[in-house]
Amino acid sequence: MAKITFITQDNIPVTVEGESGSVMALAVDNNIAGIDGDCGGVCSCATCHVHVAKDQFSLVGEASEIEKDMLELDDSTDDYSRLCCQIDITDELDGLVLTVAG
Repeated sequence: MAKITFITQDNIPVTVEGESGSVMALAVDNNIAGIDGDCGGVCSCATCHVHVAKDQFSLVGEASEIEKDMLELDDSTDDYSRLCCQIDITDELDGLVLTVAG
């Protein structure tokens, strides 16, 4: 089980727990503000854009080329941007902090 904290666009931390599936599904299931997941998790909309804490980026790894292409369409990306539909929940993600992109 992994506890993942989302920092909302209003700077409110919300910690939720998950065992499997995508981080986006976890966020949607827990009504995390700013994570819409409009495409259902197929990496085609960028409505689940998050910024990974710099010191934790190695936990989630680099984005795939398809994900990078989708992120290029968003103006608020940085070196630590990911689409959380492309991050699978594992025990290793316990304590992960993600900031919802604005």
